[in-house]
Amino acid sequence: MPTEPENAPPSDPPAGSPPGPLASAPGRRRALLTAGAVLAAGLGAAVGELAHGGSLFGDSTGSGRTPGAAPPAEAAIPFHGARQSGLTGPQLPSTRLLAFDLPPNSPAAVRASLRTLLADWTGLLSATAAGTPPDPRLRGDDGPPRTASLVGLGPALAARLALAVPGGLAEPPAFPGDRLDPARGGGDLLLQLSAADPWTLAVLTELAAEAARSAGAVPRWSQSGFLPPTRPGATPRNLFGFKDGTANPDEDAARQWVWGPPGPHENATVLVYRRIRMDTAAFAALPAERQEAAMGRRAADGAPLTGTAEHDEPDLYAKHPDGAYVIPATAHVRLTGPRLDGGARMLRRGYGYDDAPDDRGLLFAAFVRDTAQFTRVQSRLAERDALNPFLTHTASAVAYVLPGAPPGSVLGTQLLD
Repeated sequence: MPTEPENAPPSDPPAGSPPGPLASAPGRRRALLTAGAVLAAGLGAAVGELAHGGSLFGDSTGSGRTPGAAPPAEAAIPFHGARQSGLTGPQLPSTRLLAFDLPPNSPAAVRASLRTLLADWTGLLSATAAGTPPDPRLRGDDGPPRTASLVGLGPALAARLALAVPGGLAEPPAFPGDRLDPARGGGDLLLQLSAADPWTLAVLTELAAEAARSAGAVPRWSQSGFLPPTRPGATPRNLFGFKDGTANPDEDAARQWVWGPPGPHENATVLVYRRIRMDTAAFAALPAERQEAAMGRRAADGAPLTGTAEHDEPDLYAKHPDGAYVIPATAHVRLTGPRLDGGARMLRRGYGYDDAPDDRGLLFAAFVRDTAQFTRVQSRLAERDALNPFLTHTASAVAYVLPGAPPGSVLGTQLLD
């Protein structure tokens, strides 16, 4: 679970711009108390938000609206642009990832099917974002629905069609502790749809899946996810109760580590997806100080153990008087720190999932220029992360995320022409 990102990603460029073992039985009996403390921290943050004019459901305008008055509609997220809306807009609270395979036909036939599908998805997604969706169920009373999307191509499809994708596009190697289910990962095409509400997402998913079927694509897997109620600009919490993602790159750093180099890939990137099951009950059974030592951050405010605020830079060299590191050598924050990787940063846009009482966790989604960056970080984590007893990687996928489609154009045109 490589971490460290803010909820807001780098924006579209201007036009023309280039802890140890599991707790003992007594420790497990502390689970409810610990979980209560985490809940209290979350409630405390919510109370603070309300005191400053915010809302438990994401409105932090402090506008003093009359109680009961309908909130103003939030602006739609444009589909067209240099980069895809699933990366340039805010993270919306409901998401679904869908993977498809294209039949093993001749390269010319597969290329034609791909071209048709990308055109159909472009038409559907752009019309929905513009408020003119093809299905009346998506026509609300408050303007265009808030949706975002991204489309990526898997490495196997790129190889079959000899597409000019970046040379580093490849599945990561196997890591110690992986329990990957092939039926839940991989795929020729990966589509992520996000929306402000589950209704819109369900309808949009239905229409996108039908377009894929009509083009001959075969469903491979799908996965739904969610974010907790989080005020705009704040970092959401994961199912361990900790803020998840605090050091996303700014635009300058993203141009170096996330987006491709100047040329055909400069507004493209590579997605590394991991479905990570979290043993929330076992983690909750740990004393609060053990949880924070494993993370390297405090639960209440997300600050590193060496700092006082969430966005303070972790001091990996600070020590206690006895010589022990303040941020332990096995802390998650230490092992994912950019300082250990030449300053490289990932753009993180993860979601939670809850598929069953014993199957809930994180949909890890990191965007990088080169998958080798993810491999370096995950190798360190797999070797000695204090969170390993509570995490199991159950699925994996990699995709080349296409550049955005300027107005009047179709996703993938530059790659397929």
